[in-house]
Amino acid sequence: MLTVDFNLLPIRGGERVLDVGCGPGRHSWYVCKLDHCSVYAMDYDLESLQKAKWMLNQMDSENETKGEWAVLQGNAIRLPFRDGAFDKIICSEVLEHVLDDEQGVRELFRVLKGGGELAVSVPAYLPETIYWKLSEAYHTNPGGHIRIYRQRELINLLRRNNLTVYAIRHKHAFHSPYWLLRCLFGVRNENALIPSLYHKFLAWQIDSKLGFLN
Repeated sequence: MLTVDFNLLPIRGGERVLDVGCGPGRHSWYVCKLDHCSVYAMDYDLESLQKAKWMLNQMDSENETKGEWAVLQGNAIRLPFRDGAFDKIICSEVLEHVLDDEQGVRELFRVLKGGGELAVSVPAYLPETIYWKLSEAYHTNPGGHIRIYRQRELINLLRRNNLTVYAIRHKHAFHSPYWLLRCLFGVRNENALIPSLYHKFLAWQIDSKLGFLN
């Protein structure tokens, strides 16, 4: 499932793209299918990077990739790139995990080219607040969420660091009940019956591409 709307962040041929906190690489997979683009899939978690690399290698073997890719471990508050290295940056569901989000955004701005574009996504304020109240485990898991953003707080964070906000979107409302169920039946219990059934519904919804359910 893509969190970033690539109609708002169009990737053009020949551009260099950074996917910060790529996880298993879902956004990097998409960019690799575009002509002559280079994507750098970066995450701190080695297990996620192994999954991303495996999938990208599979895509190579099936001739699905048209651009170049690299997978590397890195820290979002100390990006291992020169200034102005990237035309586009994807930072999806990352800032809520970062200890120093101010420094993280400064780094994103530093490695973005002048005139470049950045897509940032974070969990919505209201559902996150409910999850935190329902389950301590939800926000105390290692590597879990350490803060909740109000929309205005996120906008101000970006603007303080010389970024201009040109679009705001709310997506994937049907995913909120899934995490509500996980909080109720045990965050660490992925196989609980009711959350598992709802997860299957989400997979069906994504595969069927029913836009009105997004």
